[in-house]
Amino acid sequence: MSQEFIISLAQKAIYTLFVVSGPLLIIALVVGLVVSIFQATTQIQEQTLAFIPKIVAVLVALIFFGPWMLTKIVEFTYQIFSNLNQFIG
Repeated sequence: MSQEFIISLAQKAIYTLFVVSGPLLIIALVVGLVVSIFQATTQIQEQTLAFIPKIVAVLVALIFFGPWMLTKIVEFTYQIFSNLNQFIG
């Protein structure tokens, strides 16, 4: 097992992590920004108002993006198992 192979595997793992988690994080960011602007304009400073819409938006996005995310993770896992001989040898 070479050092280049391990670095390449770690690089692919980090890339897969960013690709899979990216849509949910972007949606949470956008919803949080919209709620913050709403709170600033209406001067409502309720803390739970910031969390509930983000939770709902992330759950809806998880339902929408879930199959795609699972496919990406399974593809990465398949690549690891198909290159298993490089781990051992």
